Amino acid sequence: MQGKVVVVGSLNMDLIVRAPRLPRGGETLTGHDFSTAAGGKGANQAVAAARLGAQVAMIGCVGADAYGARLRTGLITEGIDCSAVSEIDGVPTGIASILVDDAGQNAIVIVAGGNGALTPQHLSAQAQLLADAQVLIVQLEVPDATVEAAMKLGREAGCTVILNPAPVAGPLPAHWYGMADYLIPNESEAAALTGLPVGSPQSALPAARSLLQAGARRVLITLGAQGVLYADAERHAHFAVAPVAAVDTTAAGDTFVGGFAAALAAGQPLEAAIALGQQAAALAVTRPGAQPSIPYRHELPA
Repeated sequence: MQGKVVVVGSLNMDLIVRAPRLPRGGETLTGHDFSTAAGGKGANQAVAAARLGAQVAMIGCVGADAYGARLRTGLITEGIDCSAVSEIDGVPTGIASILVDDAGQNAIVIVAGGNGALTPQHLSAQAQLLADAQVLIVQLEVPDATVEAAMKLGREAGCTVILNPAPVAGPLPAHWYGMADYLIPNESEAAALTGLPVGSPQSALPAARSLLQAGARRVLITLGAQGVLYADAERHAHFAVAPVAAVDTTAAGDTFVGGFAAALAAGQPLEAAIALGQQAAALAVTRPGAQPSIPYRHELPA
């Protein structure tokens, strides 16, 4: 695969605590371990796309600090073009505080830092990156105005636009739905976007149809161990996934999005793109961490 993917989004340093379970309000638990790892939904998706076969460029912002330098160096080591990753004075690099329990589930608090400094003006200087790309990925860990500008510029450049609406607390601006070629929420995000319960392929279908009625072109709802529900105006399909023993679900969704994008950029059909994303995500959840868990293409079935 040698398609080109541009990712507009976040770069975070993940601060990871492992504990027997997630704490209740006001409770103090003793944890097992603490570590740091490169993360951020944008950077995770960029790494996944690169490891799974795409040529990738990242557009984002970090602080002028040690975390920012480490994140940029890590992406460059992956072969990712970081010429459009800016260092911003006076703000810290974004961080994510991640608590992981013994069942592999997580709770995450993010602080935007440099990610909040990514403006539409940063994008206007990157027209050539977008013109050279087949696929653009955006998420919601950068300002809304930047997300909207990225989708607009991506469509003008002829990119296939993927919007991963994460994190999200409620419906998106109405005109956003039609700006993306693929809307890819997970079950909780789909529920937040639609107000409908989503916990299975059966309950995901009404939510997908609601998103299509809102203007989305194509919807993929990722359901963790229950696979992926795809829907467009003409059809819907459920793509199951083989069970695995999950260790840490951090970045599983990002791995799916990156793999899906890499396959689309290389001209693969929808079903093959979904399969690659699922295979990569299934392997990622068997490993700890965000970017450290993301597999390379050679680790997956041919």
